[in-house]
Amino acid sequence: MNKENNISIGSGFAMLFVVLAITGISVALFITKEPVWVGTGIGILVVAATISAGFISVEPNTAKVLLLFGEYKGSVRESGFKWANPFYTKKEVSLRGRNLNGKTLKVNDALGNPIEIAAVVVWQVEDTFKAILEVENFTDYVDLQSEAAVRHLANSYPYDNMEDDDVAKDALTLRGGTDQVMQKLQAELEQRLAPAGIIVKEARISHLAYAQEIAHAMLQRQQATAVIAARRLIVEGAVGMVEMAIARLEAHGTLHLDEERKAAMVSNLMVVLCSERSVSPVVNAGSLY
Repeated sequence: MNKENNISIGSGFAMLFVVLAITGISVALFITKEPVWVGTGIGILVVAATISAGFISVEPNTAKVLLLFGEYKGSVRESGFKWANPFYTKKEVSLRGRNLNGKTLKVNDALGNPIEIAAVVVWQVEDTFKAILEVENFTDYVDLQSEAAVRHLANSYPYDNMEDDDVAKDALTLRGGTDQVMQKLQAELEQRLAPAGIIVKEARISHLAYAQEIAHAMLQRQQATAVIAARRLIVEGAVGMVEMAIARLEAHGTLHLDEERKAAMVSNLMVVLCSERSVSPVVNAGSLY
């Protein structure tokens, strides 16, 4: 057997009545003070104590794993006051959802840049047999495998493309593909934790940043990339506006400019449209030529 076997055991209240009855009989035998009956009373008390060892209290959203001399017999999930073979070894397993707030790890991304990353994992025991008998300690197993999954995820993708020549513009990044990264992290965790009977209900990145030694340099690079992108947009808009102005002037016959004058006009308009500061106009009162 390599998976959980759910079993149902009897109520403990009936056996509790039996134990109380046996105990009352033994007390009555002790009162007689006859050696034979006293010995019998002691034996009856031993039986009552043995029966009492079989009482089990199962709380909601918990399970009891039952072992008999090292052999797995089954798991009890039904809550309540129960009684089972007193020689069973009983191991309790919580079936409630648990949160793992992973520690911040310092790893290298796919481009070799040192980054800081941490994840939050919501997990739950699904198979009590695997959780107790397939791994040494399933909580430690979840901690270690979650850390390994986060490290592997960070090594597999770049932090950001930042228009890097080594990274395609539409490539998945840790910073840009939040939803896809979350799905990949959850899928890897489910695969890693399946041998311990653990299911992953949710996994997401809780902390993501460049390491301190390169954070300032990367911030400057991000700022430069943003400035370049803004400038590119401004230039593209300015070129369109200049083309439209010249085309409309020529279409209406307002001005007839040679190539040199067109070049001068284009230069002046580009300066006005692309300048970061207000441009002071210069009025030319002379002849155009």
